[in-house]
Amino acid sequence: MTQQVVSPIDTQSRIEIKIQTGDSVRVWQKIKEKNKIRLQAFEGIVISKKHGNEPGSTFTVRRVGTDGIGIEKTFPLFSPMIDKIEVTRRSKTRRAKLYYLRKKTARKIREKLKKIFAIGISTVSEVEQEKKKIEQEKQEKLKKEKEEKLKEEKAKKEEQEQKKIEQEKKKELEQDQQEIEQEKEQGEDEKKSEENGAEENKE
Repeated sequence: MTQQVVSPIDTQSRIEIKIQTGDSVRVWQKIKEKNKIRLQAFEGIVISKKHGNEPGSTFTVRRVGTDGIGIEKTFPLFSPMIDKIEVTRRSKTRRAKLYYLRKKTARKIREKLKKIFAIGISTVSEVEQEKKKIEQEKQEKLKKEKEEKLKEEKAKKEEQEQKKIEQEKKKELEQDQQEIEQEKEQGEDEKKSEENGAEENKE
């Protein structure tokens, strides 16, 4: 027989928050004092998250106090002692754990997160630039292919025109040759007729 686990909190709403390393969050804790319960906020940067969305999932929040002393608290994600979790800012990071922030001051942390966020934006712009570059190369390739095709068509047309001119020249030469032969034949006929006339006169 399976035992049904009943949770006093809405686990789905906690999962939908999608807490990630580098996010700035505000955790509202329930503090019990005598017969009263009050809420206390703890705000900082999530430096680690463990066990995903499992029942034992935890996340560690770090903030720097007024004296520059770092304070860290680890919260169970599905703890009933947490009233609500607010994500005040999302940040993109390259690491799963931001333990290196323990050695930095609050100002350096802010600068680092801004830089990381800027790197994320620049990476996107680099991808867009690469896409534009590929598109330009594609357009240039198509342009070159079109120019080469036009050159081939032009060369083919010139070749056809050259062949036509050569054929016309050949035809003219043949006609000239025929005219020369006809004139030669006429000359020979006239010469024969003259010779025949001379022989008749002698007789």
